[in-house]
Amino acid sequence: MTNPYDQLDQVEANFVPISPLSFLRRAARVYPNHPAVVHGERTYSYAETFARCRQLASALERAGIGKGDTVAAMCTNTPEIFEAHYGVPVTGAVLNAINTRLEADTIAYILDHGEAKVLITDREYSAVIKEALGKAKVQPRVIDVNDVLAPEGEMLGDEDYESFIGGGDEGYGWKLPDNEWNAISLNYTSGTTGNPKGVVCHHRGAYMNAIGNAMAWNMTQNPNYLWTLPMFHCNGWCFPWTLAAYGGTSFCLRNVEAKAIYASIADQGVDHLCGAPIVLGMIVNASDDEKREFGHLVKVMTAGAAPPAAVLEKMEAGGFEVTHAYGLTEVYGPATVCAWHDEWNELSAEEQADLRSRQGVPYVVSEELTVIDPENMEPVPADGETMGEVMFQGNNVMKGYLKNEEATNEAFAGGYFHSGDLGVMHSDGYIELRDRSKDIIISGGENISSIEVENMLYKHPAVLAVAVVAKPDERWGETPCAFVEIKPDADDVSAREIIDFARDNLAHFKCPRYVVFGELPKTSTGKIQKFVLRGRVDEAAAP
Repeated sequence: MTNPYDQLDQVEANFVPISPLSFLRRAARVYPNHPAVVHGERTYSYAETFARCRQLASALERAGIGKGDTVAAMCTNTPEIFEAHYGVPVTGAVLNAINTRLEADTIAYILDHGEAKVLITDREYSAVIKEALGKAKVQPRVIDVNDVLAPEGEMLGDEDYESFIGGGDEGYGWKLPDNEWNAISLNYTSGTTGNPKGVVCHHRGAYMNAIGNAMAWNMTQNPNYLWTLPMFHCNGWCFPWTLAAYGGTSFCLRNVEAKAIYASIADQGVDHLCGAPIVLGMIVNASDDEKREFGHLVKVMTAGAAPPAAVLEKMEAGGFEVTHAYGLTEVYGPATVCAWHDEWNELSAEEQADLRSRQGVPYVVSEELTVIDPENMEPVPADGETMGEVMFQGNNVMKGYLKNEEATNEAFAGGYFHSGDLGVMHSDGYIELRDRSKDIIISGGENISSIEVENMLYKHPAVLAVAVVAKPDERWGETPCAFVEIKPDADDVSAREIIDFARDNLAHFKCPRYVVFGELPKTSTGKIQKFVLRGRVDEAAAP
């Protein structure tokens, strides 16, 4: 028997492939005069930003760019990289935003592997880009971003960005993709060994996660958002698209510094910002000269490993409301959130901070988030103790790794995306990370979570940043080694004091036996580079 519901067809009137590109077109219609992007003395309304993005798309098409081509961008947070998130994919091309802290060899690899045809580059990075181009096989057309706020730098291309888009048409037809599964962006993971992998994202996933951001954060219309998060990092966690959907204003920030953050909040009414836990640390540890008074609530989204409870408590006391999310490049940035319950407001500040530090539950736009034993692919007990690997399913999982079928198949084995993160499932369905699979420390047969040890050490009043890694040990196999960065105004602290503090607060087998003081190596997004520290454990000596 024929199902009458199946006789209703999908036609042009009732189906349009979803893409975040539609958000900017709508914002220009609904909020034409509202500021979309502010950068120093430059302010562009949504009508102006829409016109500039159309000019960029038109100029790219005239330069021969079309569906499936790669346009790379080596930019800090300026209007140009915001515009590229629309002007590039509306041509059918794919945006490859490059980490601005990478060295020339890796940049050359990315340009070659992604087969970039155009490179939009800020003059601040001209030295490393020039070196990379000298090593790359591909030779993309170079368009220079000549930002007045940038340091001096050589112009490498035959045209600057403003001149390039000036040749484009403001009336360029705004085209959504013919298939929402088409690639929208290419982001390279910061691999610790070998070459980075190219994560391919699609229009559907970008649309989903952009909306998921707003829902997870309870955003309202016209937020004032400060770019403390690099737009090259997971496409700014999809916030260039979220902000257009909500008619928000992007306040650009070339350099992330405490003084500039507080000034933007106090003078420009910034009420939203994102960043790694190191940004939160920068805010709470700002000097009196850097801090400013402000009279409104500032919402902060942080992602990744849990910020220390002590930092969360200080943020709340300082007028910041912290939302903890978690994700990876392969899931478009944040894809889980520690959704808050009203009854938790009755708990102590310390208990609330502990709850906020959990990675939580899936975004509304996600499907499955679970913790699985990777050996048998069975869910672990929801007891808050049994560790497994955090895995995802859903529309906000990447298409796969570019030109790397083996890595793609491995990542999707068993029908889930394997995050490589180890965590537990609590009885209320909230997940909590315990470690990266490579970061777990196995000492005398006992698993030690480096995150647990780090969170405890952050409570020491002199500790600014800390990372714990495994040090080989003849007796125990491995033992924890703590790398500690001390606050500038802290008194002298000894390794013995750090170890004793740990022993007063943790089971002794979990405590570091070695401590190394000094500045910690970090990525451009503020993540501590543990793989660098693992190569330095021989520096550590027992006190």
